[in-house]
Amino acid sequence: MRTVSLVCGLIAVLALCLSQQVLAGKYKNEYKMSVVVGPKLPWGEGATKFADIVRERTHGRINIKVYTSSSLMAGKQTNEFLIHREGVADFCFASTINWSTSIKELNLFNLPFFFPDYKALDAVTHGAAGRKIEADLKKKGVSVLAWGENGFREITNSVRPIVKPADLEGMKIRVVGTPIFIEIMKSLGANPVNMNWGDAQVAFQQGVVDGQENPVVAIEIPVKIWQFHKYITIWHYVIDPLMLTVNNKVMASFTPADQKIIREAAAEAADWQVKVVRKGLIPPDLSALDTLKKNGMEVTVLDKTQRDAFKQKTKAVYDKWIPIIGDDLVKKAKTAIAKAK
Repeated sequence: MRTVSLVCGLIAVLALCLSQQVLAGKYKNEYKMSVVVGPKLPWGEGATKFADIVRERTHGRINIKVYTSSSLMAGKQTNEFLIHREGVADFCFASTINWSTSIKELNLFNLPFFFPDYKALDAVTHGAAGRKIEADLKKKGVSVLAWGENGFREITNSVRPIVKPADLEGMKIRVVGTPIFIEIMKSLGANPVNMNWGDAQVAFQQGVVDGQENPVVAIEIPVKIWQFHKYITIWHYVIDPLMLTVNNKVMASFTPADQKIIREAAAEAADWQVKVVRKGLIPPDLSALDTLKKNGMEVTVLDKTQRDAFKQKTKAVYDKWIPIIGDDLVKKAKTAIAKAK
């Protein structure tokens, strides 16, 4: 009897293995992964790490090719969600900012001075608010595998230190072309200018544009922002989490075993990528700020009172955007942030 049971068990295991091999045989030769930045930035490196882990652990069954610098969408970053949902991109390592024009809930992360620190962000993305965003995206055809990070966006300029709202008055600041960013800068008295990064660097050199806002480790240090600007203010005005995602239909085409590998690879790659982006920005390790100082920049770090002065100037942004984002989602986020203190 025991021998019969063992044989039956072996047959069942073999049948499962064979069925998975049959399914795996239907896999595409290449799966496309979209990333809007270049391969050498931490964001691009995180995507490559994910693809490499999946390829290794599936023994080449799942071959993910990373398409960097918005190449799958002809440079139009805000189209990324649409091409992902339609299956042009099988995977993405995407910014909430770029998708916020299509997924209004993602403007939660664009609310000015809403997230005080990294603990607050983690509490939101890994709590009830994050689960609601994930559920909303899944209904739209895309599943979030893990949360990565581009970082808090800090402001640099060539004119003067920015310590109070009046210091921004009249400054021309390059921003991404998302409506809420333009409205935030206008509410603070700045003159927002939307242009691509290549044109922006030329504009900085010519003095046509005074400043810009981007994450320190992810963007400002790699591009050597001190070549253009002397002043940086660490004000944490918005945060830019990344989402490592997969098209629902693509995920369903994989065997359960391979789906598990993909989820584990995503978690591992995203965790690594977040640590890279935060390195040198959390006390006692402030080596990233030291790098800016060593290259001649004047670094200003705002405290809570100073940040609150900027936040008060953006009340109109909150009044307009909270109903668009969703009162319930914002309340969930506020609750998570309060508990994270």
